[in-house]
Amino acid sequence: MTITRFPMIDAASEPIRVMVVDDHAVVRGGLATFLLAYDDLQLVGEAANGAEAIQACGIHRPDVILMDLVMPEMDGASATRVIRERYPEVQVIALTSFKEDDLVQGVLAAGAIGYLLKNVTADELVAAIRAAQAGRPTLAPEATRALIHSATHVKVQPLGHDLTERERDVLTLMVTGMNNSEIADRLVVSRSTVKYHVSNILSKLQASSRTEAVAYALQQNLVEYPHAG
Repeated sequence: MTITRFPMIDAASEPIRVMVVDDHAVVRGGLATFLLAYDDLQLVGEAANGAEAIQACGIHRPDVILMDLVMPEMDGASATRVIRERYPEVQVIALTSFKEDDLVQGVLAAGAIGYLLKNVTADELVAAIRAAQAGRPTLAPEATRALIHSATHVKVQPLGHDLTERERDVLTLMVTGMNNSEIADRLVVSRSTVKYHVSNILSKLQASSRTEAVAYALQQNLVEYPHAG
């Protein structure tokens, strides 16, 4: 017979404050009931999607969030990114039914400390919550495999793949020969804003000048040369 030994919890210590985020009420209810069985865990809030999670996090200030990933209105990875930026002391564990590589990579890049599938055992989930509170990551085997697969199949992205929509707008106008003032007037933004975008464009294209950036953009078809209509 194998006996699982858990570390003793100081009776005077505060319980770990946990918030549950899932768009299925039955899942939230099940996790709420599950948490009641542990003296060192306390349910402090629930949310049905990422947007609600961000709002509830500001109100309840949990220590650890159990975050579903695929939800309406705002997904779990997007919510995790905002929460980690606003409340860096809050740890997020992705708890999902999905094990696709892009989901794993997305939520971990957003700042989640753990990734578990919903078929996890009670002991494993409790251990992950306690580990998250202590700043230690916990990954399901599927998540670990996804990260290894990503690391061994790195695709080299071409320069400019990460240009934002606004940066592409600015680059398109740069191609026509417009200067910063003219671009600012066309896009109805300040010249400092345009200068900021141009700087980002040059950096992302690894160009030393506007002329070099424009030449590369046309060569790689990053933008279409606007023809007179």
